[in-house]
Amino acid sequence: MLTNNKIKLIKSLDRKKSRTESGCFVVEGEKMVRELLQSRFETIEVFAVQSYIDELPAVLKRNAEFTAVGERDLERISFLKTPNKAVALAKLPDNEQTATPDLNGLNIALDNIQDPGNLGTIVRTAAWFGIKDVFCSSDTVDVYNPKVVQSTMGAIFKVNVVYCDLAELAATARKTNVQLFGTRLDGENLYATNLPKNAIVVMGNESKGLSAEISALMDSNLKIPSYAPPTADMESLNVSVATAIVCAEFRRRQ
Repeated sequence: MLTNNKIKLIKSLDRKKSRTESGCFVVEGEKMVRELLQSRFETIEVFAVQSYIDELPAVLKRNAEFTAVGERDLERISFLKTPNKAVALAKLPDNEQTATPDLNGLNIALDNIQDPGNLGTIVRTAAWFGIKDVFCSSDTVDVYNPKVVQSTMGAIFKVNVVYCDLAELAATARKTNVQLFGTRLDGENLYATNLPKNAIVVMGNESKGLSAEISALMDSNLKIPSYAPPTADMESLNVSVATAIVCAEFRRRQ
């Protein structure tokens, strides 16, 4: 049953404090909820119209509680402008780094990314390029923010997002001969630089770029050259777009 207490809980989950205290986050939409049910994440409860519940395979209904609700109730618990057919509560996993990570292959690290849409798109990009880990500084926006979850388009269930000390991550990379690449406007041309198989690409804050502390830890810095005329007065690329371009070039070389 969708009680008033449950409605209050769900609507409070746009705040990190509430997500931390309750141990859960919101997943919304037909496709997203289905992917949640097929993922390693624990589903607490699904609130959906009856037709959606009826269409789900029995195997996806085994490990979660389902509550049939009407469209008006969905509107009360939705974070979308146009509510979909399903809203789910999922258990928060442990996203703290507790062991030495396996840094083989291509990895992404994020230094103080603040825009939920940017983080969600970066996680989606990581999934597209087969990147298993995205490492985030503690001051990066929470990946379980409803806006971030929605903008991942299900990639949040396919990529391991870890919040950690990026300085410690850099130290681990050095011990395992994994190169660290910062992204800066004064860096080396991405297309003219040797790009190894094992690497961590570090993307900086939307307006400030990499912090001085993290920038000092990089083995080298990369830039995506601009082909715009000088009169265009272009400052920089959006960080999620830049991430996709850099990942594509790394993968192309491999």
